[in-house]
Amino acid sequence: MQQPVESLVRLLETYRGRDKVIRTFCYGSQLVGGALTQKAAAADVSSQRLGKSLLLFSAQLSHCRTVLRLFDDLSMLAYSHSYGLGASEEDAGVRWISVLTNVADQLYYPCEHIAWAADAELIKVRSDKWWLFSTVLWGTSLLLGILRSFRVLLLLRKKLKKHQRGEGGSRRSDLHRQTQAEMLSILSSMADLSNAVHWMPPGFLWAGRFPSWLVGLLGTTSSLIGLIQLNTSSSELLDSTMLSSQSGGDAN
Repeated sequence: MQQPVESLVRLLETYRGRDKVIRTFCYGSQLVGGALTQKAAAADVSSQRLGKSLLLFSAQLSHCRTVLRLFDDLSMLAYSHSYGLGASEEDAGVRWISVLTNVADQLYYPCEHIAWAADAELIKVRSDKWWLFSTVLWGTSLLLGILRSFRVLLLLRKKLKKHQRGEGGSRRSDLHRQTQAEMLSILSSMADLSNAVHWMPPGFLWAGRFPSWLVGLLGTTSSLIGLIQLNTSSSELLDSTMLSSQSGGDAN
């Protein structure tokens, strides 16, 4: 019992971890709330009331994440600057897709900030078009991320074929882990992209056709995958740190 609690505390102490947890609760509340409001009979007042409360709670958590993203521009700019034109990437396709993704992500934040400020009546502009711009940029980033993952999967398959001819069991195991991670990324991005299309103007594909519970289900799926990936990366970092400290202790 103590270990899961400690893991949750460590997760909440980081910005990314806290955002993932808030996102999971946000979409999870929308999933349950949407299901209750849709399936509950008109006479079942308590279920209807609980469903509406959960939807309101989900909306507040979503607003919370929007406000917290007001401070993400500089970290995104620092990442884009450090990545540059992706000189460290071996594959040109992965490099340019990543560069375009960084551009879309960088432009997303100011558009969302303007939309938020307009809704808060801090500036006198219509928020609708700025929410649309931010949704388009988010969807573009997700689509590029899916294309990048497919390209990486193709490269990983070639590497796996090469290593199957020779030895290197640990290397093959590492390539299999990378493959699984990319497949999870595709699944997560496709779930988010489905929601992004839903929030586009009516008439565009399936825009506006999803019930609240389906939006919540897709968002919860994506959020849980994000938590799994974050926990996996944290565990790998912890393992490498422990190995480094053990190596240092043996040397001394």
